[in-house]
Amino acid sequence: MTTAQAPEGQSGPAGPDGDVLRVEHISKRFGAVTALIDINMHLARGEVLGLIGDNGAGKSTLLKILCGFQAPDAGRILLDGQEVALKSVDHARSLGIDAVYQDLALIDQLTVYHNMFLNREQVRWPLLSNRAMRKLARERLDNMGIGLKSVDEPVARLSGGQRQAIAVARSVYTDAKILLLDEPLAAMGAKEAAIILDLIRDLKRKSNVSIIIIAHNYGQVLEITDRVNLLQHGTITLDKPSQDTSVQELNDIVIAEYRKALEERHRAG
Repeated sequence: MTTAQAPEGQSGPAGPDGDVLRVEHISKRFGAVTALIDINMHLARGEVLGLIGDNGAGKSTLLKILCGFQAPDAGRILLDGQEVALKSVDHARSLGIDAVYQDLALIDQLTVYHNMFLNREQVRWPLLSNRAMRKLARERLDNMGIGLKSVDEPVARLSGGQRQAIAVARSVYTDAKILLLDEPLAAMGAKEAAIILDLIRDLKRKSNVSIIIIAHNYGQVLEITDRVNLLQHGTITLDKPSQDTSVQELNDIVIAEYRKALEERHRAG
């Protein structure tokens, strides 16, 4: 089994329907710390890409650049083949890129339907159109297979998986064409994780949304993704179809790199 590495200066082969996103030669430093080094990546339309790597590898930094929260020091981002300079999170969202982070940006005291329309409220001047938002929230959650008894209860009463599902649904229904999921399965039990895994599978079947998902559980990543990128020390070291790799191969690569780092430290010490 060989590793499908991208040629220098490219991000690997484009998908059959073309790439919705390409990242070319992205780098990022924070003072003396280099977070990303010459990152090249592509995402095909409707594809689910798994981004894996140890803590500190640069995964979250890359997602923050892609959602407009941080600017890269070098390199460029192409959206539907056109170079874009993402000026802010709102700018990225207006172009169809939305992110869901571990903190979810949900307000516990608000109802499910109010959180679904947070900062996107529907108004019949001068009042909020609660009836319309409640009806739409119910329809959208049902369409996505998110089974909630009521959209009128506060999200504080929901499970972690249900809360994550609401945050994902909110992004999908803002016309996001690229969805960035940062550790959506973190600290979840098997039952809660299953909600999110089923939701991602459903999105693959029913929409053209493209997804980049960061996760540490290689088995879950390979189960729901089309392709996987391994990020190590700020560089993508593996780009491979999920069906052509395995948990064992990924573990072997990570362990080999860890041993190499230990040996270098030992020699330096």
